[in-house]
Amino acid sequence: MLAAVLMLSALTTGCGDGNNGSSEKSLLPDKIIIGVFEPLTGADAEGGQLERQGIDLAHELYPNVTVNGRVIPIELAYADNKSDKIESVNAAESLVENFRAHVAIGSYGSASSIAAAPVFEEARIPAIGASCTNPLVTLGNEYYFRVCFIEPFQGKVMANYAFREGGYRKVAIIREVTDVYSVTLTKLFAEAFVELTGDENCITGIGEYKTGDRDFSAQLTAIKNSEAEAIFFPGSPTETALIMKQAREFGIDLPFLGGDTWDSPELIRIAGEAAEGAVYSGAYDPAAPLTGRTTEFLEAYKEKYGPDAYAADVAALGFDAYLLAVKAIEKAGSVDGPALRDVLAQTEDFEGATGYITLDENGDAIKPAVIKTVRGGKIVYLSFVEPF
Repeated sequence: MLAAVLMLSALTTGCGDGNNGSSEKSLLPDKIIIGVFEPLTGADAEGGQLERQGIDLAHELYPNVTVNGRVIPIELAYADNKSDKIESVNAAESLVENFRAHVAIGSYGSASSIAAAPVFEEARIPAIGASCTNPLVTLGNEYYFRVCFIEPFQGKVMANYAFREGGYRKVAIIREVTDVYSVTLTKLFAEAFVELTGDENCITGIGEYKTGDRDFSAQLTAIKNSEAEAIFFPGSPTETALIMKQAREFGIDLPFLGGDTWDSPELIRIAGEAAEGAVYSGAYDPAAPLTGRTTEFLEAYKEKYGPDAYAADVAALGFDAYLLAVKAIEKAGSVDGPALRDVLAQTEDFEGATGYITLDENGDAIKPAVIKTVRGGKIVYLSFVEPF
């Protein structure tokens, strides 16, 4: 009988541990692993490195979590997704299986985030997107959240600017067909602009190119011969900068309109004077701090990277994603995936460097946007846009 009891006890204990690992995970470990998958190489490397700056900076300022008086160190584990969808899946799997991450952050580039999302969902490990704005990142995935606004909002913001502030009634579009961000945002902008103008022909044409292209003469020739009053072409910073330069060389002096990927010192460096007057939507602006956390981030950023360094949107968003992960662990008092998911889903008025963040039923951030322009070779704040 004693042997039978001991065997039954061992079997029930084994079943409890093998259910989903939550009983083990609910106990706080000796260190917290926050996994980060970013494009540290490849076409999106600049954005990935900028996002990493914000995450690293937040980790330097807040290297621990504190639960019931217990201070536990945080370790960052990085996996390079190489700006590639397949590599993004590999990077996510590495964070889950090799590094045993408790929370994941990433990725710059919505396509990378969309590809990796099922890995985190299956492992029941919460992931927090910093700058991935495509709605499909979080849709239907209860383990994916984000601190950035999404493209339907950004598309309307820029359509409203074009119609009301710019006074434009005819806009040409150029989209990066190999980039889900560019394709989705241009589509949403066009839909919003048609609704504002009441004119089905307000989009004069849609030019297309692929990531890595360097000659945009065909697209620009079509625009030059059209009735367009402005060009909307959100896309990767390098290709965007080249389009700007070639447009001016073609004698096209139309206003340039874009999205949050334009918040890049590299874009201005490549485009030079051609970027002057360009207008785009962004997550925040250093000249218009939205919270006390904005000031904290900017002061720390300047101290680390130099007084003249520009703290780009994605760096501030990376900072916020890390802080939200820390806050969730402290509030849950656990690294259990479902427990962290539940805490993240209840996020309301979280104070970040890019503003106060409330997450909706899809895990998307309800937050404002700002409009910026390039003036005198520098990025300049124009206006603030409340969420709608």
